[in-house]
Amino acid sequence: MSKGLPKRSDDYSAWYNELVKRADLAENSAVRGCMVIKPYGFSIWEKMQRTLDDMFKETGHVNAYFPLFIPKSYLSKEADHVEGFAKECAVVTHYRLKNAEDGSGVVVDPEAKLEEELIVRPTSETVIWNTYKNWIQSYRDLPILCNQWANVVRWEMRTRLFLRTAEFLWQEGHTAHATKQEAIDETKLILDIYADFAEKTLGVPVIKGVKTEQERFAGAVDTYCIEALMQDGKALQAGTSHFLGQNFAKAFDVKFADKEGKLEMVWGTSWGVSTRLMGALIMAHSDDQGLVLPPQLAPIQVVIVPIFRKDEEFEKISAEADRIVKELKAKGISVKYDNRTTHKPGFKFAEWELKGVPVRIGIGPKDLEKGTVEVARRDTLTKEFVQAEGVETYVENLLAEIQENIYNKAKTYRDEHITKVDTWDEFKDVLKNKGGFISAHWDGTNETEDKIKDLTKATIRCIPLDAEDEDGVCVLTGKPSKRRVLFAKAY
Repeated sequence: MSKGLPKRSDDYSAWYNELVKRADLAENSAVRGCMVIKPYGFSIWEKMQRTLDDMFKETGHVNAYFPLFIPKSYLSKEADHVEGFAKECAVVTHYRLKNAEDGSGVVVDPEAKLEEELIVRPTSETVIWNTYKNWIQSYRDLPILCNQWANVVRWEMRTRLFLRTAEFLWQEGHTAHATKQEAIDETKLILDIYADFAEKTLGVPVIKGVKTEQERFAGAVDTYCIEALMQDGKALQAGTSHFLGQNFAKAFDVKFADKEGKLEMVWGTSWGVSTRLMGALIMAHSDDQGLVLPPQLAPIQVVIVPIFRKDEEFEKISAEADRIVKELKAKGISVKYDNRTTHKPGFKFAEWELKGVPVRIGIGPKDLEKGTVEVARRDTLTKEFVQAEGVETYVENLLAEIQENIYNKAKTYRDEHITKVDTWDEFKDVLKNKGGFISAHWDGTNETEDKIKDLTKATIRCIPLDAEDEDGVCVLTGKPSKRRVLFAKAY
């Protein structure tokens, strides 16, 4: 089944694209730049969604839904916001089609022009803050802690499945607060939730940091982020949490009466993660055989494959498999008994290996005689024989071990690819020959940030929150610097 999958070491991009398609995660659609997320891929996204949704609700957030369409005039109310998104906007100008007079098909009806053009949402700050204006009058109405699960459209020119598509799925939180400190605390709370989710559920180690002025979200005062490292040494921004200050409140005149009756502007945040996390999941863990899924996100955690030649063997194996299935399900473990008689065991092994199922159990006639089963791990590609009686407890413990091992392996790689450099020659050498995060001094200017990007294509991924003050000189200009930042090439 995995024959023909390119090797990561030969062509990482081709390996990724082919794996996404062959593992039945997604495929390109008829609409340029858009994707079809297939059932197996969507079930992984659903697990991400369910876990994150529970984490949000545990901290007092509630879900709502806001319109897909945004009046064009809303976007222009916050200057930085419109500048940041204008080039990616899809615009609705008409509301009706009609048959062409020459019979060649349908055309836009010129008489059905919208009075005001509509933007297909690239993000929802503007329409939500316009709504909050009606919801907020008093300090008693605050805070508002809303999240929505939705699709957005950003007209990307160069697309790649999950990582960058013209339409993608995400969650976007939008909160309103009475004080600056409450909004900052909210921003950091969400950052911690994202980091916790990435590490404990996705098995992807991340670095928490703050973006530079040039990299922050359009319309934000500060953007906090989690940055992950993929196996090809490139960084991937896995989530962002924005402190909006009072920017959108001022743009939409959102005020509240405080306890003394004085009118004050509201403080805001917004934050989001998207189906880009699917790309992070694939690129952080998978190998030349296919997907490697952390058990907490695997649609199928255990697959049981019968190995037989005769019908009577199949019946006896099936009876034992059904028993194991019931025991595993009783422990909340998702399991599939692959009893297809149209495919041989070797094909099934390769198929489930490609799809990243964490644990495979093989049962043959000799296993029935010995009272054992063969248990194979996807993460290490190792296998061993285990007593069939009590195998459900063994598998339960094994899944926890696999989850931890997947994270530790990714963390070891990440840690080995954080390199401190102090000279420009070192910077270029590490970037070319090793990759990963480069910890280097930067003089804090936009000009230097731009020049490094132009010369190397490396960007400042973040200023780590745990970075300590350290006197040094900028790796490019030699000007004074007080702390190191992380550079990398990125997706």
